[in-house]
Amino acid sequence: MKSRRRPYSEQRPIDAGGGVWSVPVPIPGNPLGYTLIYAIESPAGPVLIDAGWNDPESWLALRDGLGAVGMDIRDVRGVVVTHFHPDHAGLAGQVREESGAWIAMHEADVALVELIHDFEEGAHQDFQADMLRRAGAGAVEVEEVTANRPRPPARPDLVLSDGDLIDVPGRRLRTIWTPGHTPGHICLHLEDADRIFTGDHVLPAITPHIGIYPYDRADVDPLSDFLDSLEKVKGLGDLEALPAHEWIFPDTAARATEIVAHHEEKLVRIAALLSEAEGPLTIWEMAARMTWNRPWADFPAVLRGMAAGEAAAHLRTLEVRGVIRRTTGTDPVRFALHS
Repeated sequence: MKSRRRPYSEQRPIDAGGGVWSVPVPIPGNPLGYTLIYAIESPAGPVLIDAGWNDPESWLALRDGLGAVGMDIRDVRGVVVTHFHPDHAGLAGQVREESGAWIAMHEADVALVELIHDFEEGAHQDFQADMLRRAGAGAVEVEEVTANRPRPPARPDLVLSDGDLIDVPGRRLRTIWTPGHTPGHICLHLEDADRIFTGDHVLPAITPHIGIYPYDRADVDPLSDFLDSLEKVKGLGDLEALPAHEWIFPDTAARATEIVAHHEEKLVRIAALLSEAEGPLTIWEMAARMTWNRPWADFPAVLRGMAAGEAAAHLRTLEVRGVIRRTTGTDPVRFALHS
């Protein structure tokens, strides 16, 4: 029987076996509910995989959850951040303040964290607004999406590259660079136990968000990066997966195969939508036509912005494969099938 995602209220810290513990940390106001933070035991103190959302409730859940399994947050040796998103990196800075722990992150996401810190508030909003306008968003949607900005994550102490071993005494924890969800997303292969911490890269029931920001970039292809990264993880074998959301599951490679098929089917559907359209479509128009878990009319503006990012990523992959083309000299940018 397939597992189901339980609400945060039903979550508890658990012994995941082999010196690994799982602590659920809530994401306030988010349908995902919580992030699973993993603590790996070591003689020099626990090392955390991710840290959770920067919020007082989340902090108490992390601190008390570690306490419930016999760990003191003041003893944490380090935090390995799978990617810079706020539900993963948000509390890393506070953990460092409390314990003196190091924070480690892949170099590609480190560059994004530095960029976020360098943005002044007004400049960031202007950047977002221009990005949304070029995608075809309306003025009201632009205003709603740009209204709130999450707090920037803490700057890391250690910069990771693909293949690096993490400093966890007595264990072999290796960095596996898996770009797609973010440019610097990493999985972490616990080689001494044949297990893999998958972050948001491979989840048991849902698929991670793959988007392009700004939407109309033509120099990156994150969906292709993601699909290639799934093949990379499949090559490690049938490892037990410890993901950042939902639940632990037994076969990473099989689930990665399902996710690849999901996106290939989505690419076919998007090409079909373009063939049915009366003319070229903006990124926003494509997002409105795609199938989501609720009607487009019911999407709040922020989710419309994320949906546009995902539409943009799929359109870009189709463009790279030569299936579609972007029109020239139009603002906002539009896409059409190759004739």
